Amino acid sequence: MVLNEVGRGRLGGRQAAEVLNLSLRQLRRLLAAYRKEGAQALAHGNRRRKPQHALDEGVKEQVLALANSTYAGCNTQHFTELLAERERISLSRSTVRRILLKAGMRSPRKRRPPKHRSRRERYPQEGMLLQIDGSHHDWLEGRGPYLTLVGAIDDATGKVPYALFREQEDSPGYFHLLQRIVARHGIPLALYHDRHSIFESSPQKPESLEEQLAGKRKPTQFGRVMAELGITSIHSLSPQARGRIERLWGTFQDRLVSELRLAGASTLDDANRVLWDFLPRYNQRFAVPPSQPGLAYGKISDSFRPEEVFCFKHERVVGPDNVVRFGQPRLQVLPSNGRTSYAKARVEVHQRLDGTLAVYSQGHYLDTRPAPAEAPLLRSRQVAGVGADVTSLAEPATSSIATRNSHPKPAPDHPWRGIYRTFIDKGSRG
Repeated sequence: MVLNEVGRGRLGGRQAAEVLNLSLRQLRRLLAAYRKEGAQALAHGNRRRKPQHALDEGVKEQVLALANSTYAGCNTQHFTELLAERERISLSRSTVRRILLKAGMRSPRKRRPPKHRSRRERYPQEGMLLQIDGSHHDWLEGRGPYLTLVGAIDDATGKVPYALFREQEDSPGYFHLLQRIVARHGIPLALYHDRHSIFESSPQKPESLEEQLAGKRKPTQFGRVMAELGITSIHSLSPQARGRIERLWGTFQDRLVSELRLAGASTLDDANRVLWDFLPRYNQRFAVPPSQPGLAYGKISDSFRPEEVFCFKHERVVGPDNVVRFGQPRLQVLPSNGRTSYAKARVEVHQRLDGTLAVYSQGHYLDTRPAPAEAPLLRSRQVAGVGADVTSLAEPATSSIATRNSHPKPAPDHPWRGIYRTFIDKGSRG
């Protein structure tokens, strides 16, 4: 219409160029082509032509086929990275997303609507604070048992120094986790965790008589390890406070699950092999540089013995025959450290992660050997079928012995304990 007005002389060239938002020179080109070829000259010459940089249809079909088969369940970003790593198909995330959306395939990861929260500044240096936690999840997607992933993440860089799969969230799992971190990097300054009973005693649990007399709670086994290493223990009151490791579990439950599926992992050992191969690639992809260079991990001394720290420690009293009882095992304490007898002495039994036992007195290792089994234990084995002769006369004798030797520990609310509570209350008011 504008060009027709220019042809009739009702509109000047500069006015027409201003109306069409074109330069005067471009308007004159369009006007000459319009007078020569008509309205079809106004269409762009590349209309209905395939662009030179357009993606080949075969590549699109290959991407859709892989998304529906081998890499089914991967989110868009992870799927894009896997295409480049394993299939040698280098595409941008937006291109892959556009292909999938055109075929009606959305990312399987559902994101919650964002909530307004105040963001905490990261710690400035790597090793100053590690967040630790466990995630119980169907990591193997039905190919094996439910597993718990125990791991840590550095607050300053977002690196995962170590993680491992366990059958359940337990103290030995956290012992292994911290032991490998200390061996590889050093001693972190602080650990940030939830209020699980592994890390600290529950406030609802009644205090024992020893705790009441001491005026403080006895630390858990893992709490004792942190105290011996000089690590500050910090507990959080909500999952949002541990947002960094909670987001880590969200990422792992998406990406790591896909990696486990692609590797065909179906056992605990298979899952750990895939995990330890995945961690370096994860750290390279998601780690951020700290605001201050250097490492804050504490160095371990040459005399440091991890088996004496990462273990369960229990106090026992040596019997008159220099035998230490620890459940079924009986340990005969031998003369050592210039002392011939340890009868009635208080010792510390170390239950190590490999299942072995060691006895210490005032920090010194004591030589021990398995003690001969006691008569009640031999009779119980005989009744169970271990001995050569099993008679009916041995059964009542064994049961009576077991009855005499069993002393169940009274409950915290047992009336027997009320006498001592009254005594303590009177003494405190006294």
